[in-house]
Amino acid sequence: MTFWRDAVDFFWGAESLLLLLMVLAIFVLLNYFLREDRQSLFNTMGFYIVCVFGQFVSGLLHASELLRAAEIVREVFVIGAGIALIRLWGLLIFRKILPSFKLTLPRITEDIFVIIAYIAWFMVRLRYAGLDLSSILATSAVITAVIAFAMQDTLGNILGGLALQLDNSVEVGDWIKVDDISGKVVDIRWRSTLVETRNWETVVFPNSQLMKNKFVVLGRRTDQPVQWRRWVWFNVGLDAPPPKVINVIEDVIRHTDIPNVASNPPPNCVLMDLDDKGYARYALRYWLTDLMPDDPTDGMMRWHIMAALQRAGLKLAMDERGIHLTKENEKYEDALHQREVQLRLKTLRRVELFSSMTEAELVSLAERLHYSPFARGNLITRQGDQQSHGLYIIIRGEAEVFLASAGGERRAVNVLRKGDFFGEMALLTGAARRASVLAKTDVDCYRLDKDAFQAILQVRPAIADEVSHILALRSAQLDSAMQDIDSVASHPDISQSRNEILATIRRFFSLNN
Repeated sequence: MTFWRDAVDFFWGAESLLLLLMVLAIFVLLNYFLREDRQSLFNTMGFYIVCVFGQFVSGLLHASELLRAAEIVREVFVIGAGIALIRLWGLLIFRKILPSFKLTLPRITEDIFVIIAYIAWFMVRLRYAGLDLSSILATSAVITAVIAFAMQDTLGNILGGLALQLDNSVEVGDWIKVDDISGKVVDIRWRSTLVETRNWETVVFPNSQLMKNKFVVLGRRTDQPVQWRRWVWFNVGLDAPPPKVINVIEDVIRHTDIPNVASNPPPNCVLMDLDDKGYARYALRYWLTDLMPDDPTDGMMRWHIMAALQRAGLKLAMDERGIHLTKENEKYEDALHQREVQLRLKTLRRVELFSSMTEAELVSLAERLHYSPFARGNLITRQGDQQSHGLYIIIRGEAEVFLASAGGERRAVNVLRKGDFFGEMALLTGAARRASVLAKTDVDCYRLDKDAFQAILQVRPAIADEVSHILALRSAQLDSAMQDIDSVASHPDISQSRNEILATIRRFFSLNN
């Protein structure tokens, strides 16, 4: 019995219970609040338990009259327990208490303070053990000087990492560019900074390199959201007026919801150069909000540019340096034209609006159709627009018809697919667009303009009477959708609406009664 009493008295002091309760309380708090640091927390607690058990072993050695060994073992494990306690306090102060006061310090700052506390605790225990600290400090100063000289590069990296975090030159999550390497900063360590590139690579930059050389932090500006300006270049022939090119591109891009493209500042198109090869060089400048998909977003912008220019009848200019080995003859070109006309005729025959037309009239319309591609997200027609009078026939893709309220709320009305058409009221009566149509996917259309249809009506005005009934029905259906009414029967008399539409068509196309 005396053996166990002697063992307990040696390692268990008056302060031991208080320290144990303190450690348990901090552990419980950190385990609740710092879920992401639980692995480190459990490792620290496990180390503390090992140190407490080591002190118990020193008590057993003391009870066995191995006094010198007991003193050494006890001191070693007391130092270890103190290190564990300092670590727990460091976690509590730097990761819970200070952030609660909105004071978040870099992780490397926490490490430095904790290490200083470790060293101080170690020196205090040596002093209690009876060692002369002055001689230890003198000896350690010489050793430190030798180590510092031998490890100057390593120390430079360590101090560089500390400086980077203290002055916020770069933070975890920033995108940086060093020479020809760009990527996202994922960690700033004692010796190096880790950067993940878009090519699924992790580049390790020594901190001293970042301190000594210039690097660029992409997308960062004081008091502004993260966004990075990108340039998309394209060429158009000199025969195209620059104001027209710029207006076509800017109108499409600014009214299209493109992922990862900022609306403020708005994208803009600029004439950058006039080339002696016969084309003008333009740049579409936009701001990227997510820096990861840079090339995919550039590619999407190029597709929007190409589709917008095609709809406007403008062609991208190519650098004609290649050698043409063959020249298509007129017969081949005529065959291609006839094939395209047949495809257009097939499309027109499926349109109810033109069901009463003769084959010759359909051929005449087919010759006048314009191919109009739209990229996904393009606004094909805008509600309230009074300038556009074209009818569109979808030949590929899907488009959504929606209504916008005065407050800006959108309500989907219909989804149009291959063979569907829209814009007939604008084409035949000149009315403003009653709904907006958005390209849900990449959409290919044929566009029929007023001039083309007027040529048919001038020859056979009776067509106006035939299409007015179809327009009256479709108008009634849209009115029902706008009023949340399911049945067209509740709409005012169709015949009255037909007569009004017919009169409007005659006025719009200047037809004789």
